[in-house]
Amino acid sequence: MSEREHDLVIVGGGPVGAALAIALSGSGYDVLLLEARPQLDMAGDGRTLAMSYGSRLTLQRLGAWSRVEPATPIRSIHVSQRGGFGRALLSADDVGLPALGYVVSHGRLQKALATSGAAPHAGASVDDIELSTDHVAIRFRRGDEEHAVRARLLVIADGGASLGKRAGAAIKVRDYRQEAIVATVATSKPHGHRAFERFTGDGPVALLPFEERYALVWTATPEAAARITGLNDRSFLERLQTHFGDRAGRFLSVAVRARFPLALKYAANPVLPRSVLLGNAAQALHPIAGQGFNLGLRDAWELADLLLHRDDRDPGSAACLAAYRSARRLDRMAGIAVTDSLVRIFSNDFAPLRAARGAGLALLDIAPPIKRAFMQRMIFGAG
Repeated sequence: MSEREHDLVIVGGGPVGAALAIALSGSGYDVLLLEARPQLDMAGDGRTLAMSYGSRLTLQRLGAWSRVEPATPIRSIHVSQRGGFGRALLSADDVGLPALGYVVSHGRLQKALATSGAAPHAGASVDDIELSTDHVAIRFRRGDEEHAVRARLLVIADGGASLGKRAGAAIKVRDYRQEAIVATVATSKPHGHRAFERFTGDGPVALLPFEERYALVWTATPEAAARITGLNDRSFLERLQTHFGDRAGRFLSVAVRARFPLALKYAANPVLPRSVLLGNAAQALHPIAGQGFNLGLRDAWELADLLLHRDDRDPGSAACLAAYRSARRLDRMAGIAVTDSLVRIFSNDFAPLRAARGAGLALLDIAPPIKRAFMQRMIFGAG
């Protein structure tokens, strides 16, 4: 079986992998984009995704933002804790931006990237990879056919942690013993482009404005999540009303319910010989701060920018990958640390800690310099 040569092979045709492929289009690099799913069913994808204003700027640079719209802007975020004092109101006006972020349909985002020139080879399941000093050999199956290719750089993107482990990456895991219940809910009050983040002893509850409704992310223990998702719609809404309160009005209807386990998974080193992990393959985060996609998109942009400005044109050289690792270290580790700390600090009902949380929220609300610094980091990343 002959092996075709490519400069880059990207495994993972989701938003992060597709963004990297778009960023490198027209660069002279020969890029192959592989996606395991037989087809990206974009029309039927009911998931939502929260992105920062910084991610919007990146998508604009890629020429994809006009295809993502309409997206629902988040202009303010109300942060509070149940059973304790203290709250903070974060507003786009505080940082002089038109929005803090946006909530978009995952399917619309995927379609926007696909129609911007990053259509993947769908149904391509990678069976084996072999790393060496000058190339990576990749074998994949597409339908009944087996294929073998070689790449000077292998990029593992979008949920490819298992492939990263097979390539030799050390993946660290922290099981939060929580599950996220996701749904869309309608309320009696219009959202006014305000998001809510409410911390409880079981974990955070987030309401994100999405079109005329809210996208709900409700964190609970696995046992509670199983019981809640088994409720009929009326009982589900009653339980949510009791748990969240009436800040958003009365909950009227619910649709598109699902749940999934929450854990922190990240590669201690996202760089391997002739290989790099991006996005969820490099770090899968708790949704508490909405940083997962934004961090992954910055991974892709940084790698593309580095490759486009190097003179040696060897995308997998040790020097190139060391430069990428160095460039991403601060932002990546800060994003992991902040998200993990928020989960552990806010997912309990320990009274002294609850009081400290309240004081912290109150300080954040009344100290504009601290508030601006915190918001800018969440919007644009560290560094």
